[in-house]
Amino acid sequence: MVPAAPIATTSSTSPGSYVTPDQILLVRTSWPAIASDRDAMTTRFYAHLFDIDESAARLFAGVDMAAQRAKLAQALAVVVKALDDPDSLLPAIAALGKRHVTYGVELRHFDSVGAALLLALGDVLGDALTAELREAWAEAYALVASVMRRAIIRSRETAA
Repeated sequence: MVPAAPIATTSSTSPGSYVTPDQILLVRTSWPAIASDRDAMTTRFYAHLFDIDESAARLFAGVDMAAQRAKLAQALAVVVKALDDPDSLLPAIAALGKRHVTYGVELRHFDSVGAALLLALGDVLGDALTAELREAWAEAYALVASVMRRAIIRSRETAA
């Protein structure tokens, strides 16, 4: 199902941008290639993340990274499937954001995660990661990051 109107995002790189139906289609059509090599993609993601942001790397000390990579792949699959269903996607992402407060995630980590995700997608997809596909994934991630950031902020305000 494709939404009648685009889903608004508040990306730090493109304020007021949208995940359009065409971008949702691009993300979805690229997913089978990514999912078929999910171990490589998630391994590359964490390698890039830890190279980009040492403070993010410290959050994973003592974590079973095989299980963590599986969780990341599952979360991405949920996002891809529900991109055109904000009624189910947004509450799930907000709940994920609230859980990340307990892990010590800071708002600035979302920029590092977005960069690592796009680099890992490039590693897995190679030349198939066109500028248009890269932008589609960037917008999808911007939506996720925006909702998670708001959930973290609200969770901290409630705790204060």
